[in-house]
Order: sequence, then structure tokens, then C-alpha cells
Amino acid sequence: MFSFLGRSDRGKKDPELFQTVTDGLKKLYRTKLLPLEEHYRFHEFHSPSLEDADFDNKPMVLLVGQYSTGKTTFIRYLLEQDFPGMRIGPEPTTDCFIAVMNGDVEGVIPGNALVVDPKKPFRKLNAFGNAYLNRFMCAQLPNPVLESISIIDTPGILSGEKQRISRGYDFAAVLEWFAERVDRIILLFDAHKLDISDEFSDVIKALKNHEDKIRVVLNKADQIETQQLMRVYGALMWSLGKIVNTPEVIRVYIGSFWSHPLLIPDNRKLFEAEEQDLFKDIQSLPRNAALRKLNDLIKRARLAKVHAYIIIALRKEMPAVFGKDNKKKELINGLGDIYARIEREHQISPGDFPNLKKMQEQLQAQDFSKFQPLKIKLLDTVDDMLGNDIAQLMTLVRHEESQRPVPIVKGGAFEGTMNGPFGHGYGEGAGEGIDDLEWIVIRDKPSYDEIFYTLSPVNGKVTGANAKREMVKSKLPNTVLGKIWKLADIDKDGMLDDEEFALANHLIKVKLEGHELPGEIPQHLIPPSKRKLAD
Repeated sequence: MFSFLGRSDRGKKDPELFQTVTDGLKKLYRTKLLPLEEHYRFHEFHSPSLEDADFDNKPMVLLVGQYSTGKTTFIRYLLEQDFPGMRIGPEPTTDCFIAVMNGDVEGVIPGNALVVDPKKPFRKLNAFGNAYLNRFMCAQLPNPVLESISIIDTPGILSGEKQRISRGYDFAAVLEWFAERVDRIILLFDAHKLDISDEFSDVIKALKNHEDKIRVVLNKADQIETQQLMRVYGALMWSLGKIVNTPEVIRVYIGSFWSHPLLIPDNRKLFEAEEQDLFKDIQSLPRNAALRKLNDLIKRARLAKVHAYIIIALRKEMPAVFGKDNKKKELINGLGDIYARIEREHQISPGDFPNLKKMQEQLQAQDFSKFQPLKIKLLDTVDDMLGNDIAQLMTLVRHEESQRPVPIVKGGAFEGTMNGPFGHGYGEGAGEGIDDLEWIVIRDKPSYDEIFYTLSPVNGKVTGANAKREMVKSKLPNTVLGKIWKLADIDKDGMLDDEEFALANHLIKVKLEGHELPGEIPQHLIPPSKRKLAD
């Protein structure tokens, strides 16, 4: 059990006791951040209040992309089974948001029933009205993948004339709501359709401030030749660079995420490596879920503080009786100057401020005279939370991680590449010859022996100095050669016999071919005469 201070007034309250990170996050939000949000009407401008289900829910993955980019097929590929409500086709088939979640019985929960379930993290979606809720449902099914994560399938983003047809709800706003709460956002692109429509551009801009959650998948890459794929990849990066305003390059995974044969198998190894990297990223989500929720709470607290300063500044400038409407227009037009003043007075980063244009639009419908004046106690409480309580929760996160096994996403497509001959890199590099009865190094040993006997061996062994002269000819760094020496020197006598020297050269060859060296020497690479010694 961890205890730490949760004081609104420093020193006046007994320390709060938090049993778990989730318990701590709930208490901090309810007692320290929520009062500030309610006092300065944060929920009317930015995001609805959080509920217990927002802290308790499993990590969620949000799939976003234009129609026919393979979003639903991607989910089918991960789960290795169909889910209720699934429709796949080249036309825009998925016309609603589907939350694919774990359940004992396979079935569908419609949107209006879903938003009244206190155990699901979707209650605040009722603010988007019936037009949206009629296009929202939860597909439940028993599946090992869904025991660790939930997946949100979204309608295909429209392009051309279709994007001018109203959906009846604010599509970008709904995606922004999900973006605040999910752990990973995957943007899918079709290698044949790289155009980013106006609606897709608006969606990507709505995901601003969540760039750390975004990953990009270039899907259906097996349908084009290597040279074309290189050009398509470059075009995609160029298109994204114009919309995603970050100095860092977004991680793009290239592959074909379905269970059909590759049409053009030239890049099979590339696709396997990319798929493995993406799977590792998704599998890490349960392990990092507590940290993600903690990080999102900190981001929300910083925004709530800035929002409070803006409301306080606007309230302070309003006249008591006459000229309120004119003053309101003047303040809205001069909101940029108010931002600059708050930034200077409170040393706040410009990146913490809400979008200026959007804030000006929202302020048009507000009555400034009803805004609350400065209440320093609420701001001090949030400062105390950020300065003290969050640091203590970080300690609790590390404690929880050390006390339980590392959670990982299992089952479905994740299971197929974990073990056996179809695991990534099996039988390649240092793993070559793993199933052979003969020692793999024996094939090239005659050529290695020729070199060995030119190095003046004494009692059948070459010294480290003599071996070094030959090994540096590979031009590998000393750090790599030092690791190869440690792996090859099986008996740890500081010298190499002919078998150990052959093993060292084999490992040099493995590294020069672009493979990673093993942390420990695998059993199949140990010379047969030394396997008892190694045991």
C-alpha cells in the first residue's frame, strides 16, 4: 500500500491512501481536477467529464481511414474470426462506429443502450444525439485478443462528391472524443488510394495533440512492385507532412494485413518485419495503459488550468452594467492578445492553449457576465496534484509493474508468429541451422581453418592479439567485435581454438549480413565438442 498527501489545503488533510494506480487516478480527478473543470465550465468548451469507466476500461485501438482501406479486414485479421455487424467490401460498407469488445456471448448492443451502461466508457457520447447513436454499436464476442484490448472500427472517410453529404453528426468531433480516450490511433492508407480528401484532412487535424498515439499503416502493399512501392511510400510521407505539423516523421508500417496469399511476394521479408513491429507496438498497450491514463490526466489538467485563466481574464474585463455586448465582441476579437498576456504572466507554453479560432467560435454563444472570477484555492489544488500527487502515482505505477507479470496481447494473429518455424527471423541470422543435425559452422570451417593456421596458433589456440588482427578486417566496430569474442570464447580462457575461431567468423558473417547478434550463444551454435562444457 502506498500513501501520499492529497491536500487541497496544504497540511490540513490526512494523507489519502491509494491501493492501485486506477484508484488513485479516480480520486485525484474527482477531488482535485473535476471541481476546477465544473467551476470554469470546462466541459462546455472542451471535453465531457470523465467517469470511473474511463479509468477502468481496457486499452483501446482506434482505426481510421478512407473507405476500402482495409479497416474491418484488419480487425478480422487480428481476431482471426468474424465479429457481429462486420461487413467487408470495396464500397463504403461500414457505415457506423463499432466498438469490438470481449464478452461471454456473441451479440450486438445498440448505441442508445450502450451509452446508459455505467460499465462501458461511452456514456458521454449521448451528447452527439440520436443521429450518431443510431450509427454506433458494440460487437461483443469471446476472443483472447479482446481480453487485453478493445478495437474501435469507424466508418470509411468519404472522398469526392460523397464528402459533401452530411452524416447528421459532427464526424470529426466524435473522432476527437475517441482520440482523447484511446491508447493507439491507427491511420490506414490503401497503396492505390493515397489522396487525402477534405474530410480526411479535417479528421487528421482533429487528432492534433494526440500525435504520440498515431501510427500509420500503408495497407495492400503486396499489390504493387518494389519500385512503385518506394514511390508510393514517398508520396504518402509527403502528403502526411503537409497535414501533420510535427518535426518528427510519423512511423509508417508497410504490409498487407489480411490472411490471403501475397499477390507480389518480392517484399515478403519487409512485410513480415513491419508486421512484427506493429504487433509488438499493439502488444505493449496493456503494459503501458496505466502510464497512458496518467499522461492523459496530466494533459487534461494543464488544459483545464489554461482554460480557467482564460475565463478569469474575460470575466475580469467585463463591465458591471453597460456596454457588455460591445465589450464581449472586443474581447473575442482580441483573444490572441489575452493568450499572450496569460502566457507571460503564468509562464505557460503556447502549446498548452486551446485552438484560438475554435475558442473564439465557442465564446460567441457564452454570457461572459456569468463566468466565475478567480478562485485561487481551485488552481492551487490542481498545482498540488501536478507537483506532488502525480509523482507519487508514478512510484505506484513502477511498484505495480514489478509485482505482477507483464501483460501482453495474446491469441489471434499474435499467436501465429510467436513460436515455431514461422516466428519472425526463425532460421535466419544467428538462428540459421537451428533444426540441423550438423553444426552449421562446419560448412565454412575449412576456409576459416586456413586463416586460423596463418595466425601462429600455440597448442592449438590463437591469442587475443592475433585473433584481433584478423577480426578487425571485417571493419565492424570494436563494441561489436568485443561481443563476438565473448560469445565465441566458450571456455572463457582468453584464447580461441579452431572451432571457436570458426564460430567467431560465423558470427561476423551473421552481423555483416544485417542480422542482430544473440544475447547468449544459442545451443545449436556451440561447437559439438564443447556442449558439455557449456552445460
